Amino acid sequence: MAPGVAPLLALSLLVLWTSSAPALGGANDAEDCCLSVTQRPIPRNIVKAFRYLLIKDGCRVPAVVFTTLRGHQLCAPPDQPWVERIIWRLKKSSAKSKRQSN
Repeated sequence: MAPGVAPLLALSLLVLWTSSAPALGGANDAEDCCLSVTQRPIPRNIVKAFRYLLIKDGCRVPAVVFTTLRGHQLCAPPDQPWVERIIWRLKKSSAKSKRQSN
């Protein structure tokens, strides 16, 4: 394992564990909300999908939830440039694969 990957993996698992616990309070006690987000960039090459969980959805912490190739879900802040870059790359690769299948 490359140096620096183990701490990132440990942090990611911590975020995943806290994000899978039910949120306390909130508009609808949404169980699908993130309780915290990681400020450390997530490697682009391990992400396969994303979705937004926002305050308007009943969550206290706005987040982008990235799904990794191994199926883990990692919560990230939606306003960070590195998050926006990963989303842009995912949208671009999705559009490219749709063009190739037509």
